[in-house]
This record gives sequence, C-alpha cells and structure tokens, in this order.
Amino acid sequence: MAVAFTFPGQGSQAVGMGKAIAEAFPVARSVFAEVDDALSQKLSQLMFDGPEDELTLTANAQPALMAVSLAVIRVLETELGITPQKHAAFVAGHSLGEYSALAAANAISLADTARLLRIRGNAMQAAVAPGVGAMAALLGLEFDAAAAVAAEAAQGEVCQAANDNGGGQVVVSGAKAAVERAVELAKTRGARRAVMLSVSAPFHCALMQPAADAMAEALSNVLISTPVVPLVGNVTALAGSDPELIRQNLVAQVTGTVRWRESVAYMAAHGVTRFIEIGSGKVLTGLVKRIAADAEGIAVSQPDDLTALRALFSI
Repeated sequence: MAVAFTFPGQGSQAVGMGKAIAEAFPVARSVFAEVDDALSQKLSQLMFDGPEDELTLTANAQPALMAVSLAVIRVLETELGITPQKHAAFVAGHSLGEYSALAAANAISLADTARLLRIRGNAMQAAVAPGVGAMAALLGLEFDAAAAVAAEAAQGEVCQAANDNGGGQVVVSGAKAAVERAVELAKTRGARRAVMLSVSAPFHCALMQPAADAMAEALSNVLISTPVVPLVGNVTALAGSDPELIRQNLVAQVTGTVRWRESVAYMAAHGVTRFIEIGSGKVLTGLVKRIAADAEGIAVSQPDDLTALRALFSI
C-alpha cells in the first residue's frame, strides 16, 4: 500500500479552519504562532474568526492554507508518529499547496514558506489590474479539447489552460474578453457547463509574468533542501528531488498549467493507492475519485480525522 500526501490550494480556505486542531494540540498552536511571527500578523486569528473577505484575499489565503496543512502534519508526526519520510511515497500540492508539500517534506522552513507565500500572494494580486483578467471553468471537456478552445478564443490576447483538475474539469485563464469568448466557444464544443469564476486575478497564465519575476527573486534568497520524499511537481507532473529544479519549477508554476490530473495519474501508476489530503477542505479528495477510480482519498483536517489514520496505519 503506497500512500501520497497531498496539499490543497486556494479556494479551500474557510473561516474556522485550523481552530479545532489548534485547540486540541499544542504542536498545532506552535505552528500557527510561528507563522504569525514570520508574517508579523495575527493570521491565525483571521483564520479562526474571519472576516471571510479578508481571509479570502490572496496574500492571506495562501499562507493561511499552508499553516493549516503544516499544523496537521505536525500533529500526525507527534501524536501518531506518521511522517512523510516514513509513510509517503510522494508529496504533491495544488498550486500554493506545492509550497505546503515542500515544507512538510522539510525542503523549506516553515517561516520561509510563510514569507514566500505572502510575497507570492501579493505579487499575483498586483500582476494584473482588477477587471483586466478572468478565469473560467470548462466542465465536460477533456484537457486537449479545452486547451484548443482557449487557444482559439485568444485572438491575440492571453487565454490558456490554467488547471487540469481531472474528470473533465479544466480551468482557463487570461484576458477577460478572451476568457469570455472561451466560455461561449466551449458551449458549442460539447462542454457540459462553462462558467466564469469569482477570482481576484487570472492565475497560472502568461499575465502572471510579473509575479513569476518576483518569485524568482524571492526564491533566490531562500534555502531549499532535498525533500525527504519526492515531490510530484505541478508543471512537470513528475517526481523530483533536486533543489535547483524545484526552485525553477516554483517560478515556472506561476505562469504554467497546474497539471493535477497527470500528477495524480503519475502517482497512481507508481503504486499509490491512497491519497491523504492534509489541510483545509476536501477538494483534492474529490478529484482523486475522478482521476484514479481504484484509489482511495482521505481528507485530514480535524482532530476526529486522526481516528481513521490510526486504523489505516495500524497504530
């Protein structure tokens, strides 16, 4: 039984996340305190109590989601002795979740990860003026068909496949008018649904190049160690452990496609039968069912979730 630990991305945030696990375990509280100190902000209070509109801001949501994931990992390590190094064949994260995966695999320190995600969130938000870009979900089209729709809709503007989430769910991103054209075109190409998304910026497309430049500079000043377990990267959908390649891929990820369908399929092809989602929400657990029908998905974010892991690992 091979296991992969996966880490959620933006959109999984919710007011109250991390609160129960912080109340139950001192080690979780220490993670939140360290993130608060690194950012000189009471981010944990925002996570626990809101307001939601402030938590949803990209610069807050990204480090907050990472903090919850790392708090859960530390609880698994201290309470159950479950660690990525001993129990996972791979780690992987969806977009910002890749940073959580690297922190969980001891490749980047917790404080550095928090600061990088604050820079990333600010840079992604600032890269494109409000109203200029957009994103849309195309449902019921496989990736190649969705990518072709995006390319045809571009008409000289930026429009590209941003997230390949699996199960015929592809998100396109780019200039607002081009994305709107993609929505209408997708409906004529067999999409079950095509809907504009309520997002603050057009992530994972060429319009994010200023943010990629900012991350290249920020990452150049951070120590990245060899992860204790291989990372399946967003932009490659392959396992890797080389710190310099990881650094390069984190920069490329800002403008590149999140190849989640291929990443899960890669891990399943290499023997993974259980995907354990570490952190807020159950988005990735739902996607597993669409991509690897024979695999099991388990989400862990609450104290009660530890019971299932005890049984799973015979602890």
